[in-house]
Amino acid sequence: MLNIYVLAGLIGIVCGLRAMTGPAVVSWAAYLGLLPVADTWLDFLSYPATPYILTALAVLELIADQLPQTPPRIVPVQFGTRILTGAVCGAALAFGVAPITGLVLGAVGAIIGTLVGYTVRRKLVAANGGRDFPVALAEDVIAIAAAIGIVVMAS
Repeated sequence: MLNIYVLAGLIGIVCGLRAMTGPAVVSWAAYLGLLPVADTWLDFLSYPATPYILTALAVLELIADQLPQTPPRIVPVQFGTRILTGAVCGAALAFGVAPITGLVLGAVGAIIGTLVGYTVRRKLVAANGGRDFPVALAEDVIAIAAAIGIVVMAS
């Protein structure tokens, strides 16, 4: 099993790729009782409605990402959202051990995921003749699969 701190950083990287995918998967794990966040400041993740709301937001993000007018992930609001969601997800994964450390590692992972994801996507789109859709779709699949794998390993 990977170290919980590594997993906290990795879920942050996922949030850097897709801001709402990590929170959606983490909230499902919390709701199902797989993460020890009940009766903590992260208890909202385990509320019955939360995974449904966050899943809907994640799906909307996946759709919006395909639209040409969607700003890049490095604009301040999007970047800040990714750092915040990475921090919350990192804290949730590491809550039973060291939530503040998880929070910091999740935020750092989100910064890395945002910057590296942005750079790699731009290069892959350029190498693909400017076609963004296949690159974005591959990134979606990677983010979803990684989030599920990370949360399973953490629980």
